[in-house]
Amino acid sequence: MGFLRDIGAPGLIILILGALLIFGPKRLPELGQAIGKMFSEFKGAMNQADSSKEESGSADKDEKNE
Repeated sequence: MGFLRDIGAPGLIILILGALLIFGPKRLPELGQAIGKMFSEFKGAMNQADSSKEESGSADKDEKNE
């Protein structure tokens, strides 16, 4: 995702205008909400995977110590 760091303000404005032309002003808020929901679900799943990975890792260490 290195290319997203190089966009800058003018590039971001062009992307927003392009999205506005493609999806229209009525669908753009719905699209933003759907993308936000998708990111939050993805983040929750990643956190859940990390916590289960840590739990299984600590259980493996406990078994080795016994």
